[in-house]
Amino acid sequence: MLLLLRHGAAADGSPDAERPLTKKGRDQARAAGAALRVLGISVDACLSSPKVRALDTAQLACAELNGPEPQTAEELAGGDFDGEALAADRGTTVLLVGHDPDFSNAVRNLTGARAQVKKGGIAAIDRGELKALLRPAELAAIAAGS
Repeated sequence: MLLLLRHGAAADGSPDAERPLTKKGRDQARAAGAALRVLGISVDACLSSPKVRALDTAQLACAELNGPEPQTAEELAGGDFDGEALAADRGTTVLLVGHDPDFSNAVRNLTGARAQVKKGGIAAIDRGELKALLRPAELAAIAAGS
């Protein structure tokens, strides 16, 4: 399964690659990881955009999952990417952390579905099928056990 986690809310400013997460963004990242844990989803590998807001999201989410240490992948820094190629040979479930519109485009390219991945949200794709599209509020509710 391929999990696409869009980075959490980030501060405005430049340079773009150095924009940090806000408190809300950090909370979103932790909730995403905690929700995956509550759902019984373990991650074999995590690849992240090297941009600060994405890498911080990956680190916070993986810490909640007791998961692997995120590795950076330049392909996730912006533009189209091949999620299946990035995930190949990395395990059964791979978490990718990056940006939009890249992730929304990836959902369309991999599944044919038109969906928008919100900041701090997750799209789950398995064998070309969109299995779940979770918004940050839904992830927070799952993480809280609601």
